[in-house]
Amino acid sequence: MATEAKPGADSATAAPAKSSKKLLIIVIITLVVLLLGVAAVGAFLLLKPAAEHDEYQSQDSVEKARPVKRKKVDRDAPPIYVALDAFTVNLVPENGDQFLQLILSVEVDDHQTDEQLKQYMPKLRNDLTLLLSSKKASELITIEGKRKLAEEIKEQINAVLDPAGKGKQRDAPIREVLFTSFIIQ
Repeated sequence: MATEAKPGADSATAAPAKSSKKLLIIVIITLVVLLLGVAAVGAFLLLKPAAEHDEYQSQDSVEKARPVKRKKVDRDAPPIYVALDAFTVNLVPENGDQFLQLILSVEVDDHQTDEQLKQYMPKLRNDLTLLLSSKKASELITIEGKRKLAEEIKEQINAVLDPAGKGKQRDAPIREVLFTSFIIQ
């Protein structure tokens, strides 16, 4: 009898332990599902205004990316010069390593072009660095070589600022490229 009493006592304590574990698992699952639901609703409500804002922002960026319509420029107005940061590039090697350090200013039509230059500066710096690093020192030493380089720089900048205006040199946003420092080593 003593043996029979012990198994009965174990089954009585085991049944409440099993049901309390089941209850705990059910409560945890319910809480997880509830938290996921709240997170989903919160994410939906919070991300919806951000998506609307992105839509407006993307429309603004499309408008900014369009070529700027320019007013007729008064050619008799005083010049507007914009100084660009210095360029230092390796030249195509002829007699060992040679470097070009170039500081230039550009004459622009108006202050709107100045702002557009700032907006496109990373692309301009990239394109001009590629152009300058493709040159040889012997090409750049002569005055004709410097004038040709200035013209190439002008065309490169105008192509970026006004891609549709290729060939219209008279209405180009950049009038002239001026070297303020030109050092070859």
